[in-house]
Amino acid sequence: MDRLPDKAVNRIWLPQYPEGISPDVDVKAYASLKEILEKSCERFADLPAYGNMGVSITYRELDRASRDFGAYLQKVAGLRRGDRVAIMLPNLLQYPIALFGALRAGMTVVNTNPLYTARELEHQLKDSGAVAIVVLENFAATLQQVLSRTSLRTVITTQIGDLFPAIKRVLTNFVVKRVRKMVPAWNIADTTAFKAALAAGHAQSLDDVPLTLEDVAFLQYTGGTTGVAKGAMLTHGNLVANLQQVAAWIGRDLAEGKEVAVIPLPLYHVFALTANLVFMKIGAHAILITNPRDLPGFLNTLKHTPVTAMIGVNTLYNALLNSPGFAEVPLKQVKLCAAGGMAVQRAVAERWKAATGVPIVEGYGLTETSPIAICNALNIKDWTGNIGVPIPNTEVVILDDDSKSLPTGEVGEICIRGPQVMQGYWNRPDETAKVFTADGWFRTGDMGLMDDKGSFRITDRKKDMIVVSGFKVFPNEIEDVVMLHPAVLEVAAVGTPDEKSGEAVKIFVVPKDPALTRQDLLAHCRQHLTGYKVPKAIEFRAEPLPKTNIGKILRRELRTPVPG
Repeated sequence: MDRLPDKAVNRIWLPQYPEGISPDVDVKAYASLKEILEKSCERFADLPAYGNMGVSITYRELDRASRDFGAYLQKVAGLRRGDRVAIMLPNLLQYPIALFGALRAGMTVVNTNPLYTARELEHQLKDSGAVAIVVLENFAATLQQVLSRTSLRTVITTQIGDLFPAIKRVLTNFVVKRVRKMVPAWNIADTTAFKAALAAGHAQSLDDVPLTLEDVAFLQYTGGTTGVAKGAMLTHGNLVANLQQVAAWIGRDLAEGKEVAVIPLPLYHVFALTANLVFMKIGAHAILITNPRDLPGFLNTLKHTPVTAMIGVNTLYNALLNSPGFAEVPLKQVKLCAAGGMAVQRAVAERWKAATGVPIVEGYGLTETSPIAICNALNIKDWTGNIGVPIPNTEVVILDDDSKSLPTGEVGEICIRGPQVMQGYWNRPDETAKVFTADGWFRTGDMGLMDDKGSFRITDRKKDMIVVSGFKVFPNEIEDVVMLHPAVLEVAAVGTPDEKSGEAVKIFVVPKDPALTRQDLLAHCRQHLTGYKVPKAIEFRAEPLPKTNIGKILRRELRTPVPG
C-alpha cells in the first residue's frame, strides 16, 4: 500500500466514510492499466463490454480487437513503446478498441477533442509529438489542414458505422455521408481504414510490453478554456490508483459483472475516461452515447436500456429534466447518478431526485488528479451542497496564497496530495512548478472550504471570483439562487467593470417562460441574496448559453463583449 506523505494531515473526514470502505486501499495492486484490462477480458469474457446505437461487443471481442489494433501499431505502423497515439473520435465502439489497443502496445494515448478547430488541433498534435492518429472521417478535413506541420506518420480513419453488422454499417455510413452530409470533403494520402488496421494486426503477433506504474499512459490536455492547453502526464500508476480508489468507493453499491452504465460524456474528457475505465474494471456493460445533444435519441436509449448507473454534468441533467418524454423513462433501477465537471445546482438536484427517486452524487477532481479526489458517498439521500470528502489515500487541505493551511470554515484554495495526482505537464516544467507547493500539494485553482466534519464545498474558480467593493462574490452562489426561480432554464453569472464598486454582478438568463421579466428576477434575488450580490445587469438570451463539449458554461465567452 502507498504510505501517506510525511506530515500527513488529520483526516477528520474518515468518520463520514460509509461502513466497509477503507481509508487506504492498495493502489499498486496492478502493474498497469493493461493488466486490469486483460484480467477483465478474461473474467467477463462472455458479458457485453460496450454498446453503441444498439450494437454491443463482449469483453472477449474487446480483447481480440484491441489486441489486433495494438499489433497493427507495433508491427505494421512501426510504433515503439512510449510513442504518442492521438484518438480523435466521439463515443463509438472504435474508441475503447483504439484506446486499449494503444495501451496494450505500450503507447501513450493523447485524447483529442474531435470538435477542435485547426488551430487547437495543431497545437495539441505538435505539443504532444503524436506520431499516429485515429480520426473519424467527419473531422478529417480539419486534420488535413494541419497534417503537414505535425509529426504524424500514421493516419487511421473510420466511419461511424464501421463496427456495426453489415446492413446497418452500410446504411449508417450512407446516411451520415450522403443524406445528412456530415462529412466535409477531405484528401489525405496514405491513410488506413480502421477495419483494415484490425485485419492487418490480426495477422501479426502482439509483443508483450512490460509496463510499469511510472510509464505515462495519457497526455491529457487541459486548460484550453483558461489559457494555453497543457498535457497532464497521467501515468499508469496515477490511473491504477484512481481506479482502485473509485472502485473501493462504489464497491458496496455496484456489483461486478451486473451493471449497465450509460456514458453520455465524451471519452476524451477525463471524467468520462476514468468512469469508463472503472466500469471496465468491474465488468459493466458501458453504453456509449455518441451525441447526447440529440435528447430525443438519448431518451430513447434510456427507455430501452436497463440502466443501473450513469454519469453526467449539471447541464445535461437539467436538459433531460426539461425534455418532453423524460417522465416516461424508467429509471427506478438506477443505483448511481454521478456528476462532475461543474457544480450541481440545488434546483437541478432536487428536481432530479423528485423525478427519479435517485440523488445526484457529486464528485470533484481535475484532469491533473486523474480525476477523482473528493466525492459524496453513494448512500446520500439528498443534495448536500458539498462535493463530499476525500476518497481513500487522498489528502486535501485549504491553503491561503502563502501556502498556509486555513482553519475549517474559511475559504481558500483547495489543494490535493495523493497517488492519483499527475507527474506534471508535458515539456512544461515552469507550468508544473506553478501548481505544486514546496511540500507537494497540487494547487487546484478552485476556491472552497472544509467544514468541521471534513466535508468540502467548492465556491468557485479563483479567476471567476467577482469582487464588489472589496466583497468577494462567487458566481456559483448567484447561479444557484437564480436557478431556483421556476421560470429560469439556464443562467451564468460574471463580473463586469463598474465605476463605483470596481466590479458588479451581471447574469445571462435563458428563460423557460418568455413572460419572465427583469423585475421578477431582481425581486427573487433580493429575497435570497445580500445587497452587493444582487445582479446589477441582466441580459436575456433566446439561445442556449455557450458551453464546452461536456456542458460547462463558458463564462469567459460571456465576459467578452460581442463586437457591435
